Amino acid sequence: MTLRKIKLTIAYDGSDYHGWQKQPGQKTIQGLLTEAVKKLTGSNIEIAGASRTDAGVSALGQAASLEIDSRIPAKNFPKAINDKLPRDIIVTDAEQMPPDFDIIKAVKTKLYRYSVYNGKKRPVLHIKHCWHIPAKLDISSMETAAKHLLGKKDFKSFAAAADKRKTTIRTIFRCDITYENQWLYFDVEGDGFLYNMVRNIVGTLVDVGRGRIKPDNIEKILKAKDRTAAGQLAPGQGLCLMWIKYD
Repeated sequence: MTLRKIKLTIAYDGSDYHGWQKQPGQKTIQGLLTEAVKKLTGSNIEIAGASRTDAGVSALGQAASLEIDSRIPAKNFPKAINDKLPRDIIVTDAEQMPPDFDIIKAVKTKLYRYSVYNGKKRPVLHIKHCWHIPAKLDISSMETAAKHLLGKKDFKSFAAAADKRKTTIRTIFRCDITYENQWLYFDVEGDGFLYNMVRNIVGTLVDVGRGRIKPDNIEKILKAKDRTAAGQLAPGQGLCLMWIKYD
C-alpha cells in the first residue's frame, strides 16, 4: 500500500511538558504523540513538527506530519489518536497532503501570543500560562519599540546563543500589544522564528516598558547581532503558538 502523508493540527497545555521535541527520559508532546500513533497502528512512525516549542510553552495550532500506510480516513485520525492521548493534548484536525509536502518548508506564517498579567496580585488560576509582572509598564513606549521590529531583518540579537541555523534573517509582519483588564497580549506574526526569538522580543519590550531600554535602541540592538545586546528572556509559560498558515 502507498504511504499517505497526513498533516495534524495539535493543541496542548505545555506547562507539564519538557517542550515539543522527543527527548530520552523526558515527557514531551512529540514523544506522547509518537506513542499514541504506535498504539493506533502498531508501528514506530516518525512525527515531524513545524515548531519546536520550549518547555512550558503551549499551543492551539501546532502542526505536524506523518507518513502512514493505514486505510483510516484522514478525518477519523483526530478521534482515533485522541483516545490514546492525555487530557492536555488534543489533535484538532487532520488532512491528507501531497507526497512532497514539507511541514517546515511549506510554512507561510506563524502567530505566537505571549500573555503578561500586569495586576498587583498573582493570577493563581492562570499562573501556568502567563508572566506575572506587577510593576507599572509604559505601554506606549513598548508599542513604539515594537514598530522597529517589523519587516525583513537580521534577528541574531534575539536568538539564543545555541541557535546555529545558517541564516538569522526573518520577516515580522506584526508585533501588536493589546491591553485588556490588566492583561497584556503580545501577538508576533512572522514567516519563521529563531530559537527563543519571541521570548527574547517580549523580554526586551518589557525592559522598554520598565524604562531599562529606550524604544529607539531596538535599531541598535538589531545591528549589534549579539544576544547580549538585547533584553531579558521572558519565561516560557506565557507563550502560546496560536496558528501556522500554509500555502
